[in-house]
Amino acid sequence: MTELKNFDKTPEASDIAHHFHGYTDARRHQDVGPMIIESGQGIYVTDNSGKRYIEGLSGLWSVGVGFQEDRLINAATKQLKQLPYYHNFGHKSHQAAIALSDQLVELAHVPMSKVFYTNSGSEANDTVLKMVWYRSNALGKPEKKKVIARTRGYHGVTIASASLTGLPNNHRSFDLPIDRVLHTTAPHYWKEGRDGETEEQFATRCANDLEALIQKEGPETVAAFWAEPVMGAGGVVVPPKTYFEKIQAVLAKYDIIFVADEVICGFGRTGEMFGSITYDIRPDVIVMSKQITSSYVPFSAIMMNDRFYQPLADESHSIGTFGHGFTGGGHPLGAAVALENIAVIRERDLVANAREVGTHFLQRLETLKDSSLIGEVRGVGLISAIELVNDKATKSVSTVGKLGGLMNAAMQRNGLISRNMADAVAFCPPLIITKAQADEMFEIIAKSLREVESEIGAA
Repeated sequence: MTELKNFDKTPEASDIAHHFHGYTDARRHQDVGPMIIESGQGIYVTDNSGKRYIEGLSGLWSVGVGFQEDRLINAATKQLKQLPYYHNFGHKSHQAAIALSDQLVELAHVPMSKVFYTNSGSEANDTVLKMVWYRSNALGKPEKKKVIARTRGYHGVTIASASLTGLPNNHRSFDLPIDRVLHTTAPHYWKEGRDGETEEQFATRCANDLEALIQKEGPETVAAFWAEPVMGAGGVVVPPKTYFEKIQAVLAKYDIIFVADEVICGFGRTGEMFGSITYDIRPDVIVMSKQITSSYVPFSAIMMNDRFYQPLADESHSIGTFGHGFTGGGHPLGAAVALENIAVIRERDLVANAREVGTHFLQRLETLKDSSLIGEVRGVGLISAIELVNDKATKSVSTVGKLGGLMNAAMQRNGLISRNMADAVAFCPPLIITKAQADEMFEIIAKSLREVESEIGAA
């Protein structure tokens, strides 16, 4: 048992003593302690020893406009002085939420109707699942309650959203997934494609797998399908050619709602305002968080079309209320920061910057493919990954997560913070990154790769 007699000890000791971290081995944390970040500026953060790092994952895929953006700080300060808090229960509203709702519906690439606010991507996906069930009851289809997500997909960590998530460590020992949540094939062509199978053929197989699952469960029981345009925490999986075209045809055939999880892809990450634009996805529901405020304030939003909304409205009228909402849902601080964040993204054309700098950065990553450790380089816009392997021919590793862990540690030593998902190392820098900064980031990656090669004796 770790003890702390007083608070004169180091911040590291205090953290070990009293702070239980998410996505961390709690026992190992007692031995290694925390890395404490003190400040941030632009694409960089600085730890409490004064060492500066490129924040290569935008925090958690989310600080789009970079750290210490004065416009967001000023917007937050102004809103706090005017109206620090209000809610949207019982017909109440405020100007920031009204303006943001208008802005989001205007930004949508397909017709949308309403916006519902929550506090995180997990809460938002959890809420959408409740709405799906509520809607089916409203339509007189109580049997239409099953939903399908994808293996390796990530949709959050609350009980429902963690069930939608298709990653084993989000289920183990949590008694998840809950019933009525199913999973279909991950669309990772490099990993899942068969010998001689083209991308288009693999996409057809993925769509056939989805249809077979729907048929097995009974089309009358399946209500909705969840997908990220690009899988994030599942390893930055870019969909194969024609994938979403074929998936959407299956959903239309069986009258199944499409929920696009844009928590990572939204607001410019893929080189378009939404990842759904990049891949011609026409969703009924769009879930947004993270980059909506550049994570300066916890905030999330659910945008829905009339097909999805109208049955909800009818049922709320029948019952007398829509019995769901959050104290902080549509918080004026979050809404004000989101409005200013979106304005910065648009005025500085950061979506185009993501497309241009992202293309340049991906081209540089491609030059690493000669390494015996690089199995695949993949990405779009300013989200990308390298997949590390011990055997390129079989696309295999000797110990899952070892290479990714070594690479992540080497990059951190060399001044780049990122994250590995098993042996896929992800890159998702702030949208403001320049080509020169992307080159700086690449040089750290290349140096770190050489160090890992040397460490394990790879040719």
